[in-house]
Amino acid sequence: MNSRTRTRNEQAVVRHVRLSPEDGATLDALSRDLLSAHGSSTAPDLIATALEQTHRLPTTLVEELRTLRLHETVPALVVHGLPVDDKRIGPTPLDWQDRKEHDESEVHEVFLVLVAGLLGDIFGWSTLQNGRLVHDVLPMPTQEKEQSGHGTVELAWHTEDGFHPYRCDYLLLLGLRNHDAVPTVVAGIDGVQLDQKHRSVLTQPRFLIRPDNEHLNQARVLVEGSGEVHPMQHMQDSPEPCAVLFGHPDQPYLRIDPVFMSAMPGDAEAAAALDALTGELQRHLVEVALDPGDLLVVDNYKAVHGRSAFSARFDGTDRWLKKAVVTRDLRRSRAHRGAAHERVLL
Repeated sequence: MNSRTRTRNEQAVVRHVRLSPEDGATLDALSRDLLSAHGSSTAPDLIATALEQTHRLPTTLVEELRTLRLHETVPALVVHGLPVDDKRIGPTPLDWQDRKEHDESEVHEVFLVLVAGLLGDIFGWSTLQNGRLVHDVLPMPTQEKEQSGHGTVELAWHTEDGFHPYRCDYLLLLGLRNHDAVPTVVAGIDGVQLDQKHRSVLTQPRFLIRPDNEHLNQARVLVEGSGEVHPMQHMQDSPEPCAVLFGHPDQPYLRIDPVFMSAMPGDAEAAAALDALTGELQRHLVEVALDPGDLLVVDNYKAVHGRSAFSARFDGTDRWLKKAVVTRDLRRSRAHRGAAHERVLL
């Protein structure tokens, strides 16, 4: 594949937008102002009024996010230009639970909350980072071999929480530190080439997706000693058959997670179709190394994402991202939340 072809592929998958230094300074000042006023990056009153802050955001950012949401123009968007000071954020923690409250990184969490407000509703999972709405993505010594944001092995590409019917519409990843230029990989569904037979099979409920280990491990902890079975465990033991492709036949959406997914037992035709799609997505992967202040927005219905393997030093200088997930319709998950206003799926 020549460099010109690679460039065309990258442009079809990821759109890059660079904010001016003035716009970056405006966002930084706004985030600090809101954090000071509300006391927390995920304070309920801040999240409830995030959309009302739209008029204070740079026009370029607002227009790009609205276009992505309304027209589904590209599978992924990278916004460059948010100021992040490597010294002020402090060392990369060794565990997401070690991050200190009210540190410099919380300023950048406010920015994610504002972006989420433009795209829909931020939410979380009781089975991930104790229900936090903004996660720390960083290598942990105890999870180096895990298929999660805390591992250092290759994180196989996937739909975010693809096993769950109320998975996010958008995944947000904000770079805080990436001295080693560890790339995130992204591929979009629109560029793949499939024969009509495989495409037809993939639109039928002939596939099973199970939860990943991070969800399952915490789910077991949550119900330990209660005699109950967590819904995540039900999804592991008895997954409902689903389609891989859905929506409009000419521009389909997808849900796929090859590591935790299979065709229905004995369905060779479905297995062949899944292999064909997996090969095509693999062929269309592009790399995005998020620098400090780079925001990656992944359309979780149009794209898959993963991460290359890397070596961690565990000395405070390792890769560190902030992560949030966004739904366009929080009401759909009401049966999985304790109250209408709550944002954590139980």
